[in-house]
Amino acid sequence: MRVSYFHTPERVPHGSMADAAVVIDVLRATSTMAWALHNGAEAVQAFADLDALSAAAAAWPQELCIRAGERGGAKLEGFDLGNSPLAVTAEFVAGKRIFMSTTNGTRSLDRVSTAAMLFTAALVNRSAVAKRLCQQNPETVWIVGSGWEGDYSLEDSLAAGALADALLQIGATSLKKFAANDELSASHALWSQWKTNPEQALRLASHGQRLERLGDHDADFACCAAVDSLVVVPQQTEMGVLRAT
Repeated sequence: MRVSYFHTPERVPHGSMADAAVVIDVLRATSTMAWALHNGAEAVQAFADLDALSAAAAAWPQELCIRAGERGGAKLEGFDLGNSPLAVTAEFVAGKRIFMSTTNGTRSLDRVSTAAMLFTAALVNRSAVAKRLCQQNPETVWIVGSGWEGDYSLEDSLAAGALADALLQIGATSLKKFAANDELSASHALWSQWKTNPEQALRLASHGQRLERLGDHDADFACCAAVDSLVVVPQQTEMGVLRAT
């Protein structure tokens, strides 16, 4: 297995595709997706475009439809949910499909949607995703961070490094043998620096500071920093649709 990390979807190579892709958006899309599926959502359907989301949601049985939308860290007007993992409780989401669009994470999913295997990961489920990758053993893996509007994000790189570390713990021979680019090696070094206090790293990140300015997100930070709190592995089962596997 050869693993590459790309900071943003814009950095993903054109004209080719890895055997497997893993999308990360720690604050907060992929954390929210993991918790929604853990709590019984039928699926999360991701959209980069809001008009496409609205059309798909309108065609779904409304009693089984939840619209989740966020831009700039804030909930979109008229949507049922924003982008908080705390809001996707079992009482609210069980048996329902979440039609979701966020500032960054859903763009990354769209960029690698043609991968034969597509997963989402966050700190909350990084070991579960690592185990799935080791079981499937794809030849090439692209980990794709979501960044912030095309720029590097500290928190996604932290989670990429956490995933790399989990692969090493499960049985990957060495970082030197499976790291296919310098970005993955750097993310692993970042995780080594912050693994004893990942929440502090999330708060240091520019998007973490942005969330702090928007209001009290202490519970979201704690939830998103809770390493290996879930065993769910969100996987694309049809174009744009993620289910618990």
